[in-house]
Amino acid sequence: MFKFKNVYIYKNATDYPVAQKIHSYCKENNIECEITNRATSEETEGFKAYAQAKRTLWITVKKIGKFQTCKPSADYQLTLVSGCVGMCEYCYLSTRSGIRPVVKVYANVDEILQKAKDISTENTVFEMSASSDPVPLEPLTGVLSKAVEFFAQNDNMRLRIATKFTDIDSILNIDHKNHTEIRYSINTEHIIKTFEHSTPTLDERLSAVSKLKNAGYSVGFIIAPVILYDGWQKDYENMLKNTAKSIPNGEYTFEIISHRFTTTAKNNILNIFPQTTLDMNEEGRKFKFGQFGYGKFVYEKEHLAQMKEFFKNNIEKYFENAKILYII
Repeated sequence: MFKFKNVYIYKNATDYPVAQKIHSYCKENNIECEITNRATSEETEGFKAYAQAKRTLWITVKKIGKFQTCKPSADYQLTLVSGCVGMCEYCYLSTRSGIRPVVKVYANVDEILQKAKDISTENTVFEMSASSDPVPLEPLTGVLSKAVEFFAQNDNMRLRIATKFTDIDSILNIDHKNHTEIRYSINTEHIIKTFEHSTPTLDERLSAVSKLKNAGYSVGFIIAPVILYDGWQKDYENMLKNTAKSIPNGEYTFEIISHRFTTTAKNNILNIFPQTTLDMNEEGRKFKFGQFGYGKFVYEKEHLAQMKEFFKNNIEKYFENAKILYII
């Protein structure tokens, strides 16, 4: 289980069960835990500030307003957690989270879930991982299992979760009624080793996939970001071939997202990882506006067309029952 260095529980969250559970855990394990109205950070610049934030957990109460849309993944975002303990250099959250991306757990989980139920119609789909990876926090919070159980009890709601992490034992025995789909983010060994710091290996992720599939979950893969470096075709084909050999037979979905970046993200990434080899050269990229109103640099059309053809052909080659949801 991931261990935080600093934990701050906001005073307005202290009466909630999630906050009480975390407070008890910190006491038992000698983790610094402060009840506060204002959390602070010692470091202010560069990688030190970033690393400190990744090891800092805030438990607070979320103001429940209008749920944000989450296309093409789902109808709405379901934000029970924000931030991620991984240290991926390319992370798209760098646009919004800056250089101090603290991890937050929202204590009023039941209220947020009830609001989600209130706005649901027929088979309304919620994405739990739009601004976080909730899985590594599960042993500490229990938020993931609570969400899976809640969605299982509501026929008109569906839950989607994306992760790189393997802390999924608490949900394996839940009667989820196939209302939850879990997708694993996978990439080539080169990308994982070079850019996805503090995350499980590909083999560890595929082992978790096998556990979930054997527990009856709908499971899929997010291949993201696809980075078109020298030799990318060979590496991605090997990844697909090895993935197919390592998991049980069955149906799997695929979501494939090419690498893109905003100017804000680029500046933050270079501040945090000044020696990065991540390709963020704006020449040879196309500028495109996204659904949240800010522009991003994406690959040119001919490169995207080549990428789409490659993944369509090779997923069909190695997976008998695969469904590609989108390639962007």
